[in-house]
Amino acid sequence: MATRRIPESELILNTNGRIYHLNLVAEMVADTIIVVGDPERVPKISRYFDKIHHQVANRELVTHTGEIGGKRLSVISSGMGTDNVELLMTEIDALVNIDFSTRQVNRRLKKLNIIRIGTSGCMQGDIPLDSLLVSRAALGLDNLMSFYAREAQEELSIIENKVQRLLELPFKPYFAKGSEELFNLFKGEMHHGVTVTAPGFYAPQGREIRLKPKISGFIETLASTQTSFGRFTNFEMETAGYYAMAELLGHEMISLNALIANRVNQTFSENHEKVVESLIQLVLDKLTCS
Repeated sequence: MATRRIPESELILNTNGRIYHLNLVAEMVADTIIVVGDPERVPKISRYFDKIHHQVANRELVTHTGEIGGKRLSVISSGMGTDNVELLMTEIDALVNIDFSTRQVNRRLKKLNIIRIGTSGCMQGDIPLDSLLVSRAALGLDNLMSFYAREAQEELSIIENKVQRLLELPFKPYFAKGSEELFNLFKGEMHHGVTVTAPGFYAPQGREIRLKPKISGFIETLASTQTSFGRFTNFEMETAGYYAMAELLGHEMISLNALIANRVNQTFSENHEKVVESLIQLVLDKLTCS
């Protein structure tokens, strides 16, 4: 049976044959990709490369691909939020798994290794400020997975229902696991935990500036809730989207976090760039030695 031809309106290519938002073709992306939110963080990572072969920028999407220690790596920025994550994951998958000339999915699919380097706020008072954390799993408080046909495993569905009940949410959150292979690569160097991915920075993470959050006791409730993957440890805005999209597309994905704020102790890092820099160096060391 012939595979479906993907229409021009669905898989959009630029006049130079590159995919629409990332502005890339397949040879411009490596099989191992570091993803970051901030476009300015891309050159902070690629400056360690021995060679840079490609540098492409379009809006907040910046890509540098090169080599370090004989290993080919790409660094790509997504911008903030799971809406950008969905775009990024869909397009990098299309680059390696769709033939742009025929607009058909390749018979043999490629699996990518994707590592997120990001900052995060901690919700556990016993985890020190400026610590590093690897997310074993993530809870999505956004609605991205409402638009995909995804059947959660029973173990994950139990957690989703539990959180919805505890927080009295008018919607069902989604829960997704990180890559066991990549988790094992980093777990010896970091704290472990379950990350909460919020659709915003202020009220969706329990912050109050002038507007009062609707959910009272938000952080306390989550921080005291146990899951089969451990306790909820930190807030950010992308990890659950990455994990769910990687699961659906068949890629290995892990999220690594520099914990630069502690919400329980109400403290913020005095030198968060130094913490992020230490995370970058750790990741590059692990990837080039593995």
